[in-house]
Amino acid sequence: MKNVTLASLLLAGSLTAGLAQNRPTVPASGGAPTQLPTGAPPMAQRAAMPKPYKEVITDKAKTDEGLFKVHMVDDKWYFELPDSLLNRDILVVTRISKSAAGLSNGFSGYAGDIVNNNVIRFEKGPNNRVFLRRVSFDQRGTDENGMYKAVVNSNIQPIMQTFSVSAFGRDSVTNTRSTVIDMTEFVAGDNDVLFFSTGSKSSLQLGAVQADKSYINTIKSYPINIEVKTVKTYTRGGAAPGAQANPFSAQGRSGNFTLELNSSMLLLPKVPAKPRYFDPRVGFFTRRYTDFDANPQGVKEIEMAVRWKLEPKDEDIEKYKRGELVEPKNPIIYYIDPATPKKWVNYLIQGVNDWQAAFEKAGFKNAIMGKMAPTPQEDSTWSLEDARFSAIVYKPSEVANASGPNVHDPRSGQILESHINWYHNVMSLLRNWYFIQTAAVDPGSRTMVFEDALMGELIRFVSSHEVGHTLGLRHNYGSSSTVPVDSLRNKKWVEANGHTPSIMDYARFNYVAQPEDNITRIGLFPRIGDYDKWAIEWGYRWMPEYKTAEAEVPVLQKLTTERLKNKRNWFGTETNPDDPRSQNEDLGNDAMKASGYGIKNLQRIVPNLINWTKQPNESYEGLDEMYNQVQTQFGRYMGHVAKNIGGIYETPKMSEQDGAVYEFTPKSVQKEAMSFLNQQLFTTPTWLINNDIFSRTGISPQVVIANRQESILNRIISSSTMTKLFEAEAAIGNNAYKATEVMDDLRRAIFSEVYAKKATDVYRRNLQKMFVERIITLLPGGASPLSIGGLGITLQISPSLNIKNTDAYSILKGTLRTLRNDIKAALPLTTDNMTKLHLQDLSDRITDVLENK
Repeated sequence: MKNVTLASLLLAGSLTAGLAQNRPTVPASGGAPTQLPTGAPPMAQRAAMPKPYKEVITDKAKTDEGLFKVHMVDDKWYFELPDSLLNRDILVVTRISKSAAGLSNGFSGYAGDIVNNNVIRFEKGPNNRVFLRRVSFDQRGTDENGMYKAVVNSNIQPIMQTFSVSAFGRDSVTNTRSTVIDMTEFVAGDNDVLFFSTGSKSSLQLGAVQADKSYINTIKSYPINIEVKTVKTYTRGGAAPGAQANPFSAQGRSGNFTLELNSSMLLLPKVPAKPRYFDPRVGFFTRRYTDFDANPQGVKEIEMAVRWKLEPKDEDIEKYKRGELVEPKNPIIYYIDPATPKKWVNYLIQGVNDWQAAFEKAGFKNAIMGKMAPTPQEDSTWSLEDARFSAIVYKPSEVANASGPNVHDPRSGQILESHINWYHNVMSLLRNWYFIQTAAVDPGSRTMVFEDALMGELIRFVSSHEVGHTLGLRHNYGSSSTVPVDSLRNKKWVEANGHTPSIMDYARFNYVAQPEDNITRIGLFPRIGDYDKWAIEWGYRWMPEYKTAEAEVPVLQKLTTERLKNKRNWFGTETNPDDPRSQNEDLGNDAMKASGYGIKNLQRIVPNLINWTKQPNESYEGLDEMYNQVQTQFGRYMGHVAKNIGGIYETPKMSEQDGAVYEFTPKSVQKEAMSFLNQQLFTTPTWLINNDIFSRTGISPQVVIANRQESILNRIISSSTMTKLFEAEAAIGNNAYKATEVMDDLRRAIFSEVYAKKATDVYRRNLQKMFVERIITLLPGGASPLSIGGLGITLQISPSLNIKNTDAYSILKGTLRTLRNDIKAALPLTTDNMTKLHLQDLSDRITDVLENK
């Protein structure tokens, strides 16, 4: 069975078709020439013949040699493409080099942002033309005797641009032929190959390019890449081509955006790197394609792990095979943006270097390192936009975040470079997290302005996390669930092992630690842990003895099964909405116990907030911000607990492994979660009510309490949760926590005053109204998404689900009937006037919906 690439056959097929279609026919004897076939190029284009090389590339030419020659002649730019580079895959990555004033929009629009990437090829066409094709690798066939030809015939790659051949050249040393094309108009204009993708342009609200306000800055050739730098001026989105810009547009600025773009054209390896097929038990980002030959009776989605290519130097191969640590042939280097404030540079570098220990598990030393970007004096050719270099890019943005994208070869998943986005305001996010989660145990966090040493270590942590993403690692939300909560309070254990086995978890800081535990910062901070080291070993262990990715699969799967005997190597996906073990911002193997400790620390913080947030000559803005952080953190704890109700565990396994992949959260755990919510949330959390804080900030305590309670009610009383409860009941019967029990437990907890014949205060009246209104809202079977404030969760009630056809309809109506009867029984014994009015109101609401009024 012969393996060939789909793309090369596509080119051959399209070229042959093009030649056949455009070849003039021979005229019949004594008659007029036969008409050219439909689709033939215009006469002017066919008549354009290449000129002698010296007439095009004159003595005035300024030539830059590298991947291929780039010539500037007067105001024209020419590419001289050697035949050896025709039909080669070239990755085009476009970044904003200098952004326009007012262009940034949330997370996008900053200098360094990628706004397009695609793969192109140059190929020779008929009539002295060169085609530029955009190439996709989403569908493939590898067997010439299988589906390969059918896939080829259905996937001709689009021609994006045609260039007339200006001249032919020949290298005097190598005697190889080259083709010269004029790129001036293509580069000076606008297109979605070299510049903004359609999506990026739309998201930034960019309109038509203004040709008279745009120009080519430089085009430079390097050994494996071409760097095109242009200045482009766009109208604001929606302006028609040629329309006059309004100089008095929004915010008093010009109607145009002018920015500098850098387009890197990076030659991909002639032979793609050997991929590594994804295993759902190890969390790597993937590149997918549809293979029409892998499944003899269908199609198969192939997922390749996205990772760098690491291999030993030739002279160290035998050492590597013996198990000695060796340096890789091409280490992974991240340069620090020269614009980064100097005091943070070393912490960013350390965040990169912290991964060296993980790569040692894969057999490599010094495999990854952070470095200062060279100065112009040290290397005048170095550029932050150069696609050969990876970097941590500092962005003067109000966005409180950081991100770690990567650029990879779509044929194999090989990462080629990465530009980590480091937004300036991420420091406020770090301060808030650390303050709220550790102020009870770390005096250094009890201030609105941290010392540089503390902020530097926080920056180092986030740097490591983002670097992990650029190494191919996804979030491991399940990692922290493998740690017993009690261990998080064990000073010796947690300082030795960390509070989560993965820095790729969203575990943040050890909020379980109590003041009496005397745990230092080493036991509070996340670090690169056991899972991270295992994941790097899986992704980066060099296996030359296996010639194909398929041959590696059984070996890697066996290794993974063995490694997972250590539960600290478990991967819990960030994409599962149902598994309570896989959550962001949580800690430990028991959400109720961990959240209880977290709440104790919040209760210690609230009375001190006024003093700890006080700043000379400042308003109470800091107090307002940090109190809101407290109640948001409390909401997170409630969300961690609530996810257990209706929870479904997911433990990915291969067919060789025993045991279930999906299991329902035990009834005892769900009942414990419900009891916790009743005690800590539905019973009014009065510790959150601090009138000294409210009098200085204007925060409404009723709104704070109601928001937290309503978000959890909406989660529990939902189509999604009830569906999972029904599934559990169908599968395990009386061992399940049934939906009827859930609603009974909620009703009894929330309306305890009704059954005790007691007065109901304002907070509980609000809660009881929310309970009734939530049920009423669901009864018609609405389809709108439910956003749970503060938890980052959105529940979608499927429009295809008719709630009347499920037990949910019966249970919800039954709950209202029972509650109405209980209210009617309590009303004659109720002496508090406001409570009586409240209960009468609820009874009326229930009657209206039950009687369809």
